[in-house]
Amino acid sequence: MVGIDVKQPEKECNDPNCPFHGELSVRGQIIEGTVTSDKADRTITVERSFYKYIKKYERYEKRNSKIKAHKPDCLDVNIGDSVRIAECRQLSKTKHFVLIEVKEGE
Repeated sequence: MVGIDVKQPEKECNDPNCPFHGELSVRGQIIEGTVTSDKADRTITVERSFYKYIKKYERYEKRNSKIKAHKPDCLDVNIGDSVRIAECRQLSKTKHFVLIEVKEGE
């Protein structure tokens, strides 16, 4: 994969939507989050937390968002793992991201 500093997975896959072994190119945002669901086929749900500034109260509030991402066959991930996902072209109605890295030791 060009332009992003992640290591290649050990396993090979035949997934056409894999950024490492297929034709899918990544561009745009790179988001870190935690996997909350892996029930769907080749799809994971990643939850990220962020702070939003509220001007009226001059304070920050904590918010969460859930993002659907494509899981290539060459990467293994479980619920609770910390991951990095990258933006790509739209893969389905709700999927605009692809899994690129599973964080080690977290």
